[in-house]
Amino acid sequence: MAPTPMGRQLFAYHPRIGYRFIPGLRARIPHEAGGYLVRINNAGFRSSRDFVPQKPRGTRRILVFGDSQTAGDGVDNEQRYTDLLEQLLPDCEVYNFGLSGTGTDQQYLAYQEYAKDMEHDLLILAVLVENIRRITARYRIYQDEAGQNILYAKPYFERSNGALVLKNVPPPPRPVREAELAAGEKGLVERGGRLPWLRDAIRKKGWKDFFQKMTRYQPFPEYERADSPSWLLMRAILKEWIQNHPRPVLLMPLPFYSYVEETSDASNTQKRFRELADELPCFYYDPLDDLKKHPRKTRREFRFKHDIHLTPAGHQAVAQALAAHLQKIWEK
Repeated sequence: MAPTPMGRQLFAYHPRIGYRFIPGLRARIPHEAGGYLVRINNAGFRSSRDFVPQKPRGTRRILVFGDSQTAGDGVDNEQRYTDLLEQLLPDCEVYNFGLSGTGTDQQYLAYQEYAKDMEHDLLILAVLVENIRRITARYRIYQDEAGQNILYAKPYFERSNGALVLKNVPPPPRPVREAELAAGEKGLVERGGRLPWLRDAIRKKGWKDFFQKMTRYQPFPEYERADSPSWLLMRAILKEWIQNHPRPVLLMPLPFYSYVEETSDASNTQKRFRELADELPCFYYDPLDDLKKHPRKTRREFRFKHDIHLTPAGHQAVAQALAAHLQKIWEK
């Protein structure tokens, strides 16, 4: 995905997570669709209400963690699949802890910091499959106020003797330029994909979808092998998170847009998450098959023309599919 626009002053430094949204902020963010409204609660997450520890009597509460697809880049708070879910499920309250630009590692840290002891009925881990790149990175690219790319160091996990070890906490609060990095660190920058120069050239020419389909392009080779270092780290993070959580958990891999539009093959990605879910005490839901039931033209409308985040139509489709699945869980 494109660099996150830190220059909009949406984010505040956090010594454990790296950053969060600025608590109490209200802003209109420019966007290709005309702009969208952002409202941040007192905890530093996109919500029109503050999060409280105890849930209302007679209400089911769901906590959702994810990245910018869950946080809702490009749409108003009320247009996100989490907010729509409340309308589709009776007596249900959904707390959206999505944080733009983060990986599953930082989302796990946000859970520990803000939600671990919060009363709820279900925890949903909405893992955008692209996050497998972010968890192995030490730096992430953002844009400053002038639109220039800058780097921020991030917290990260390493695997050691079968256990997760947290590193780089607190991360340095100040950004750096890539030229300032040591030679060995330049490969630890998350750039949103392989060969960014070629990807950008193809996108500007409008050939991206055609190129992906004709070449059978696989955006995430990290999922091809069950023993790939990136997958083993993702697996370890999710395994620890789910096994240590005392309440029911739903693992939900959010598909990349090329999987939804069938310009690349999702089978390896689906296989990895399915294998993991089978090993763990959790519910599992992959929305890809339900999203692919929509006509191809409709599926293209699930993302913006240039920005690949979910449109209001995309959020609606995810909400409807997820609500139907949760109804089945409630019935059990």
